[in-house]
Amino acid sequence: MSAEKPRPSVSPVLVLFRDDFRLADHPALSGACATGQPVLCAFVHDPETTRGDAIGWWLAKARTALENALSEQGGTLHPLSGNTPDSVAAFVKAAGIESVFWNRRYDPTGKAQDTALKAHLEQQGVSVHSSAARLLHEPWTIRTGAGTPYRVFTAWWKAARAMGEPGRCLPAPQHIPFAALPKAAQALTAHAVPSVPPLPEGADAAEADWPCTEADAQEVLATFVDDNLAHYIQEHDRPDKDTTSRLSPYLRAGLLSARQVWHAVRAAATTPALAENAEKFLSELGWRDFAWMQLFYEPDLAWRNLRPEFDHMPWQKSPALLAAWQQGQTGYPLVDAGMRQLYATGWMHNRVRMVVASFLTKHLLTDWREGEQWFQARLVDADPAQNAMNWQWCAGTGIDASPWFRIFNPVGQSEKFDPTGAYIRTWVPELRQMPDKLIHTPWKADATLCRQIGFTPGKSYPNPIVDLKLARGIALECWKNLPARKESGG
Repeated sequence: MSAEKPRPSVSPVLVLFRDDFRLADHPALSGACATGQPVLCAFVHDPETTRGDAIGWWLAKARTALENALSEQGGTLHPLSGNTPDSVAAFVKAAGIESVFWNRRYDPTGKAQDTALKAHLEQQGVSVHSSAARLLHEPWTIRTGAGTPYRVFTAWWKAARAMGEPGRCLPAPQHIPFAALPKAAQALTAHAVPSVPPLPEGADAAEADWPCTEADAQEVLATFVDDNLAHYIQEHDRPDKDTTSRLSPYLRAGLLSARQVWHAVRAAATTPALAENAEKFLSELGWRDFAWMQLFYEPDLAWRNLRPEFDHMPWQKSPALLAAWQQGQTGYPLVDAGMRQLYATGWMHNRVRMVVASFLTKHLLTDWREGEQWFQARLVDADPAQNAMNWQWCAGTGIDASPWFRIFNPVGQSEKFDPTGAYIRTWVPELRQMPDKLIHTPWKADATLCRQIGFTPGKSYPNPIVDLKLARGIALECWKNLPARKESGG
């Protein structure tokens, strides 16, 4: 009787993780598991795409959480380092991998890297499977009747809603058949991967504010749906109330997918009132898609005015004014509260983001790119598409942007959305003893009150660094005199 012939070994497949550090609703991982072949999981520490700052800390935390989740199932998230196309191609060859799975990226660097990597792998005879996982709708899927990208969000959103519901969410694989790492590939994963980078200076509250696992993300989503969705329209602009979703960091790191959020909110919309609130919130997910559509077609979104007339705006270059804004020392309490919240926690309420952006660009006449870069460095939810688009929206320099002449008054915004000063008192403790009516304008406090509460104007808290009415007039005059506007008679 002849000996049984040895069965040929089964080649492993590879899943690459990039800003999608979860197990559930992860099409690349599910696709790899569906092959029935042993699975290797990897990420690349690539100097071209790895950031420091708050977002670097947050993504490293999310990656560590995924490492732990895979480890609990007996697997490993293998670290690679170096240029992504080169390091992945070398790993694939050394490990004898026959198929690679990843979720698509839409930023300029990610697109270029994945295009190069796909070409390289296919030349090696390796099959590549890419999936849609980051957005509700990929950037090229919703276009005008003329076949061009939309330039107005309301029209884009109407077209998006006409497409129906996003696809169903995929469950986390019940079993991941992990492959042992072949010896030939072990040297490629032996390089020390940097540990979680430190938070930016002063961001001490971020660690406690942002628990970072996939389960934490699901809990934040459930809390929003159960407790705050019913009040979203009424209260989402109120920084003094903890009623926003706080989901943006989890979406940014891929601890949650946009589809998971969408379906959880839609499932909760069981009454007309809830449905109305749900629709308003879902439009914010649409705004996120709209931003990624813009970045996909405008790769220089973070540094080029999409309205070229603003190339002639006479921006001030005042390090002192910029520093006062960054440090929350402008003398306008709502602005300073927002900037201090950002500095300490890596996050800021959305309404206040608009107020501080308008103040920087229009009252301080400072180039929006200064603000975009500061937010990109300090935000744990720093998203290259949303951050750039939102700054261009606030500055009036982008498509479908807030017009330049819409200038938020930080005092009026404060009185309307933080009426008792609760938000201000949280982040500007110098003003905690100020009466509600004066907390928005502390420079108006009379000498008797100041003595009673131990407040010294200009010393306990800075006096306003600009006069709002005067600064507004200058901003409007600068805008009216832009060459392109004068030529067009606009």
